[in-house]
Amino acid sequence: MERSILFYLGVILLIGLLFGRLAKRFYLPNVTGYLVAGLLIGPSVLGLIPATALTGMEAFGEVALGFIAFLVGSDCKLSYLKKLGKTPLIITLCESLGAVALVLAALLIAGYPADCAVMLAAIAAATAPISIIMVARQYRASGPFTDTLLAVVALDDAVALVAFGIASAATTLLHDGIGSSPREVGMAMVGPVIELAGALFIGIGLGMAFSVPLRFFKGRESRLILTCSFILLGVALADLLGLSALLMLLCMGAALANLQQDAAAIPRIADSIAPPVFLLFFVISGAKMQLSLLPSVGLIGILYLVMRALGKTLGSALGAKLTHSPVSVQKYLGPALLPQAGVAVGLSLLAAQQLPQHGAAIHTVVLCSTLLCDIVGPAVAKYALRKAGELPTGSDRL
Repeated sequence: MERSILFYLGVILLIGLLFGRLAKRFYLPNVTGYLVAGLLIGPSVLGLIPATALTGMEAFGEVALGFIAFLVGSDCKLSYLKKLGKTPLIITLCESLGAVALVLAALLIAGYPADCAVMLAAIAAATAPISIIMVARQYRASGPFTDTLLAVVALDDAVALVAFGIASAATTLLHDGIGSSPREVGMAMVGPVIELAGALFIGIGLGMAFSVPLRFFKGRESRLILTCSFILLGVALADLLGLSALLMLLCMGAALANLQQDAAAIPRIADSIAPPVFLLFFVISGAKMQLSLLPSVGLIGILYLVMRALGKTLGSALGAKLTHSPVSVQKYLGPALLPQAGVAVGLSLLAAQQLPQHGAAIHTVVLCSTLLCDIVGPAVAKYALRKAGELPTGSDRL
């Protein structure tokens, strides 16, 4: 590893810490401070962290994402999911389909090509679970609204992958017409589903494997080392197989939580190294944002951004009403689902490969949506948690 990368990592930790403290002064989540810090020191503004250094830090970002996903999965006990029932699944389907339907309708009415509209509509279903989860963790939010929110964002990306598979098949038909062979259509549809299933089963397998050495290593230090080793192995395996590290590590954490009796101690042990990992992930994410893309978005970007937000809000309200969820869930869940990154950006790259004639437009729209929603989204999520009455007294100082 080049010494310069280590230097830049040190700079990121220091500046991220300062901006996290500054965010608290304005009663904003740490995540917002980290993202703004990254944006300012990245190539788009001050250029303190050059693009070449960011490329060298990609592995750190992947490991941090896997670490966060594992911690989220470790909270997914079957007893907890049974308590929530079908509510999160129904709400997830409603808000995802709401975003897909409104984005698709708006782009088609505005006269954009059908294949481009279908791809963007499918990507609109995805939500960035990490920033939302981090806000809830920072403020120690708890209650029915928080439980529903965390369950919905955990399911959201799985639904987005399935929607993208269907969209890929649809665009194959739209692009090639009747000449498309059943095999081509089938492969376009099945690919993302295979990715989803692969991440699910391999993640569960890793969780089962992880539970074995835990029976023999009871010490805090030993278990911390085991946790780090399995997270690194999971991220590397996901990269090798071309699967979603987010979903794989989430499934690994969930499998471990349900197989190991004292698994609840693992997240508490991992929390000791969590703060710098989270800080690195979000500052690096902010540094990758490209302000130069904003002027090129145009009407298609505005329609995508507005219709996606409207679809998520109306869809979640409908799903919450159908499941007789508390009023707080019906009113405030939608705005908390604004952030979009991770899976959405990855899907935009796949869409660009499948539709090279629209690739630049699709990727630019999704990146700009990520830029705007990830800066504003954490603050909106905090507002929703406050309005739902699930932020403890004095939490603004956390």
